Amino acid sequence: MDVTATEAKNRLGHMLDHAQREPVFIEKSGRRHGVLLSAAHYDALLAAADAAGASQRPRSDPGRAFYERHQVWIDEMNAEVAQRGLWNDGLRVW
Repeated sequence: MDVTATEAKNRLGHMLDHAQREPVFIEKSGRRHGVLLSAAHYDALLAAADAAGASQRPRSDPGRAFYERHQVWIDEMNAEVAQRGLWNDGLRVW
């Protein structure tokens, strides 16, 4: 099913019901702009991506990804703070 963005907005409940059976393609300015999928279809796509060996999923943990990418630098900074303390520890005025 293809609908305009305005129609999708005005008939969201109907579009959600229809998406349970098949994807709803939403057009904006005459071009496909988005797709409305059922949760079951979305979960099946994620499972297929995992089975195909996809490296990242939309549900990935950004904090873990950042740590894995910059682990050496983070560990070095943590070791410096443990050894020397925070740079502004002496500036505290209470």
